[in-house]
Amino acid sequence: DTILSIRATSTLECTEVTPDWPVEATIYGYAPNLPATIIFCTLFAICCIVQLAQTIKWRMWSYGIAVLLGAPSEVIGYIGRILLHNNPYSDAGFEAQICTLTIAPAFWSAAIYLTLKHEVNVLGIEYPYIFVTCDLISLSLQGAPGGLTASATTPDGAATGSNVMLAGIVWQVITLTVFGGMSIHFFLRIKSTPKYQLSVRAQKVWESRKFWVFRGSNAVSFITTYARCVYR
Repeated sequence: DTILSIRATSTLECTEVTPDWPVEATIYGYAPNLPATIIFCTLFAICCIVQLAQTIKWRMWSYGIAVLLGAPSEVIGYIGRILLHNNPYSDAGFEAQICTLTIAPAFWSAAIYLTLKHEVNVLGIEYPYIFVTCDLISLSLQGAPGGLTASATTPDGAATGSNVMLAGIVWQVITLTVFGGMSIHFFLRIKSTPKYQLSVRAQKVWESRKFWVFRGSNAVSFITTYARCVYR
């Protein structure tokens, strides 16, 4: 109640941390680290530009769109955290970062799911879209409640939004867990399959260095996204 009452008045009265308005009384209890925030904001902005060029060049529309929704969300979120660094009581900064940084991993997850399509197309194109559908459910459970939580001025309103948003994050973690398990199972099956049973194209891809670099990058993306969702 105290924090909510402080936030309700701070948007009009507080523009900086003072003895009367200590940083400990803010929602997070700290001011985001500026150098780290700028670095992440810059990296995601570069990612957005590079991915846009790659999407147009290679016509990776489904994968590209997912990443191009995730990267700008991260940029907006970290801009919000820059605002929070300058003023931890910033209502605009808080609302921007809590909404975008919560839903951004859902877009990254969708992109990761779609990469599996090209590895398991023998099982049917519907396979990865099962996870994309689950991701859309997670996105809907996180997006609107995130806005509700950000704009809440009562404890009940904040609790309702937070609980629904938490349910969305839990659902996303469950989906990622199932996806990770099935991906590992598929990979082990392919690895144990005699390579002469694979098509010429499949053998060429399997032996390609680019494939393994991409797969390694994809694994890192999955692990970091998973860890982030669990942490949140």
